[in-house]
Amino acid sequence: MKKILILNGPNLNLLGVREKGIYGDQSFEDYYESLKESYTDLTFSYYQSNIEGELIDTIHKYGFTYDGIVINAGAYTHTSVAIRDAIAGVNAPVIEVHISNTLTREHFRHESLIGPVCKGSIMGFGLDSYRLGIEAILGL
Repeated sequence: MKKILILNGPNLNLLGVREKGIYGDQSFEDYYESLKESYTDLTFSYYQSNIEGELIDTIHKYGFTYDGIVINAGAYTHTSVAIRDAIAGVNAPVIEVHISNTLTREHFRHESLIGPVCKGSIMGFGLDSYRLGIEAILGL
């Protein structure tokens, strides 16, 4: 059975509450339950943190034993060399996802520091970006 980690960064614990026009009104926990129901042949782990070091520790913990990581690093996408280095240092393929299309938003969101060390990037499909990230891992 394939094992996939879904890792969310800062402020994604507020999905369904914050900026609904950008991020929608569904909580990630509800969406995560629907993913598990859709992929009964996979083992999922999920972690969210607003703290950069905890995200790095989680990448280290799962990045050598899991078949893939789907990461939405939130704002750390654009600022964290440390998360980039953690992704580059593990064996598991990592798919970067974003709920919104970051290229249509503020200029500072146009560059991803983690993208170059990820297997691929998916953005702009709402919460379905996570499912597409899972499908990408399954296709590797």
